[in-house]
Amino acid sequence: MNFSMLVYEGPAAFALRSEQDAAMREAYMSAWSRYTKALRDAGVLVTGSGLQLPDTATTLTLQENGKRRVQDGPYADTKEQLGGFYIINVPDLDTALDWASRIPAAPASVIEVRQCLMPPAPA
Repeated sequence: MNFSMLVYEGPAAFALRSEQDAAMREAYMSAWSRYTKALRDAGVLVTGSGLQLPDTATTLTLQENGKRRVQDGPYADTKEQLGGFYIINVPDLDTALDWASRIPAAPASVIEVRQCLMPPAPA
């Protein structure tokens, strides 16, 4: 079963990505690289990616009249924003939660785990 692990981070975690102190930035990025390697080595990684900072987001709202509204910025107006994601293939939710608990996110970050839907069958 495929599970998504959505990583929501606060301003402190996002600041580490552009930290002026190269050693701090490298430590942050290295932790993510090691985690990704562990997923790959275990054979469970389907895909994953970090995302650019929230202020680079563009939000598209599909309106009932068929029109679309485009706005600069992330969808959620909160301090914690989606910082990245992984899709893993594991037998069950407990295994997905175990992998999620190892994510090297900063303290107070939130990891949302959800089972993915199967893609629709070709028409």
